[in-house]
Amino acid sequence: MPALLRRVKGKTPSVATPSFLAETAALIGDVTVGAESSIWYGAVLRGDDNPIRVGRRSNVQDGTIVHVSSKGQGTEIGDDVSIGHAAIIHACILQDRSFVGMGATVMDGAIVESGAMVAAGALVAPGKIVRTGQLWMGNPGRYSRDLTDQEKDYLSYVSVHYWELAQEYLSES
Repeated sequence: MPALLRRVKGKTPSVATPSFLAETAALIGDVTVGAESSIWYGAVLRGDDNPIRVGRRSNVQDGTIVHVSSKGQGTEIGDDVSIGHAAIIHACILQDRSFVGMGATVMDGAIVESGAMVAAGALVAPGKIVRTGQLWMGNPGRYSRDLTDQEKDYLSYVSVHYWELAQEYLSES
């Protein structure tokens, strides 16, 4: 059973190859997914009012919801971005090599800069900017501390790991 790719308002999702779309993933409307990216089980990317763009080697993990604003703002997810399980990504920008932890929420107009990390369960309020090298935690989310060298290395590891895992799934389909 292939993933759900649903045309809405004259827009059909576009997925570069190679990529992995889990069978229960749903891509709806104006959604573009870059090569070597993976969209996992139960993830929903709904670009009905504005576009969703996912770069190369990014992973949208199980149960995550990515949506857009009805008034002007889409969602941009850069290259090598990792989004943890059950996150909510809404009308915001996740720059290259950023990380959003499990169950976190990033709201309208927020920006998670390249090399920044949002901790599991955090809520990044509308319009906030998580700066490069920072870890934000809490609800409401706020600067907690600078990332350690180990955490910075982890940002690069996760996207590579998820693409390797996706290739295993693709080889067994």
